[in-house]
Amino acid sequence: MAKDVLSKDNIKLNVPLTGKEEAIRFTGEILVNGGYVDAGYIDKMFEREEMASTYMGNFLAIPHGTEDAKKNVFETGISVVTVPEGIDFGGGNLAKIFIGIAGKGNEHLEILSNIAIVCSEEENIEKILNARSEEEILDLFSEVG
Repeated sequence: MAKDVLSKDNIKLNVPLTGKEEAIRFTGEILVNGGYVDAGYIDKMFEREEMASTYMGNFLAIPHGTEDAKKNVFETGISVVTVPEGIDFGGGNLAKIFIGIAGKGNEHLEILSNIAIVCSEEENIEKILNARSEEEILDLFSEVG
């Protein structure tokens, strides 16, 4: 049976991370530990970040691998990490929510659009940042399906 794209194990709340590199690595390691990707995928996340920032606005960053990282992906998965203090993503951009994405084939495009829908609502950003349990995050994203 296929893994859940997002499970409680993939959600880490109120993590005290200090820098952009640490945040991307932490977000990627959840995907590695969950068996969604191999360790090489994290390098591809850094490569992707060098090409263009994955900061999306609204306190949200979506670190993910480059196009050629598909060989590093075993199964589609996402990780969600909240960092209430925020991390400077350059240009005065503060990221407090990190959503790591690994997609098999083109599945990441659908996931990205679902995340964009949830995170375009400022009240949802507040809900994510104020979440006290992984279930609250699961509920928020399950509504998008």
